[in-house]
Amino acid sequence: MTLTKTMLADMLMKYINRDIDLPNLVDWAEKMMMEAYFEDSSFELIRDILARIGLADVREFGLTWDDCYDYLHKLGYDIKIALVKA
Repeated sequence: MTLTKTMLADMLMKYINRDIDLPNLVDWAEKMMMEAYFEDSSFELIRDILARIGLADVREFGLTWDDCYDYLHKLGYDIKIALVKA
């Protein structure tokens, strides 16, 4: 499987939207680091972001909103937030 910037961005958005929790995001990142091929044109960027996500379950590292925002921006996306009444 070839991991692309789009696939990584999609997983980050699933986490932000609470479709997956942090342990599942970390597990996915660790699995991708071991098994996936990275999109050639973005190899270092994808590797660096995945490595950081893979450490997010360690208290000293964590994963903040700012981290997610920065990663998505580096992947070529801007985030727009919409408030929806529950």
